[in-house]
Amino acid sequence: MTNPAPPDDTPESTPRASIEAAASPRVLRRSDIESRQTFDPRAPNRRRTLPLVLFIATCLSTFWVGAAQYRPLQGMGNLQLMWGTIAENWLEGLTYMGAVLAILLTHEMGHFLLTVRYHIPASYPLCIPVPFNPIGTMGAVISMDGMRADRKQIFDIGLAGPLAGLVVAVPILWIGVGQLNLDIEPLPGDIQLNSPLIVTWMMDYLHPEWADKADWIAISQVNPWFMAGWVGMLITGLNMLPISQLDGGHTLYGLFGPRAHTYARAFLVSAIIYVVMFLEQAAIWTPMLILVILIGVHHPKTSNDKIELDDFRWTLGMASLSIPILCFPLLGLKQ
Repeated sequence: MTNPAPPDDTPESTPRASIEAAASPRVLRRSDIESRQTFDPRAPNRRRTLPLVLFIATCLSTFWVGAAQYRPLQGMGNLQLMWGTIAENWLEGLTYMGAVLAILLTHEMGHFLLTVRYHIPASYPLCIPVPFNPIGTMGAVISMDGMRADRKQIFDIGLAGPLAGLVVAVPILWIGVGQLNLDIEPLPGDIQLNSPLIVTWMMDYLHPEWADKADWIAISQVNPWFMAGWVGMLITGLNMLPISQLDGGHTLYGLFGPRAHTYARAFLVSAIIYVVMFLEQAAIWTPMLILVILIGVHHPKTSNDKIELDDFRWTLGMASLSIPILCFPLLGLKQ
């Protein structure tokens, strides 16, 4: 005995061939897969090799500068002399390397984590090694598609880096100022570091007996903690200058929107006048001014300039405009 076939419920108006074609399996096409792929800004395809190579190069660069006691050109190229310098001062090199990279990476990670939060495509931090200057680096940057951010987001991203970096840089500088010994006579032709206001305040508190020596500190008088902290102040103050697409430019645009262009132009004119007036000691900032002019003084528009900042952000942003005054060594370097 056989089971009877199930009744045919197919409407008479539907051709049987169409039903059978719909029920039969179809070969998966490439277009079926590609049509389901969508861009996820939370997981951009970031380059890893270049950031890693630059990080390692900056580790080596800052280690060498610290071991060479911030005179990297002395002995460079003479392997025997370089190995002797490293063997004698390796601890100072490691201390400087660790302290200055902690400041740089904390600063850049402040930016990076906010770009992740706001789904703004950005690169990993890119360190810039310079093994032949007394600092060993030119800081670090991230590359981001800032025009996807709105006015509030660009404010948060721009200000997060300097604030995060200061959390690390201030205690490092405090340790360094505490270990200074300005009774050591500077070497002939020594590079002199101009003290920003925050260093002067720390010197007045920790070493009031050297208050008259605090404005300029010779390279031969510093320690790795102080040097790293001074570099941290320099980079933070420089980045917070209220112009172009520096962190200060992002902050200024977040505060004032397109009106920030007027303030940026006024700042540029003031900076040029300052460099001309103190040309001998401030000439080191001339290439920076030229670079800013070439890049563009004005901050580009955001994805939404109409968004206003809340009271907390407004107060924090206005207060942050004092960071260059506190941290930036206005007169640069001298010999």
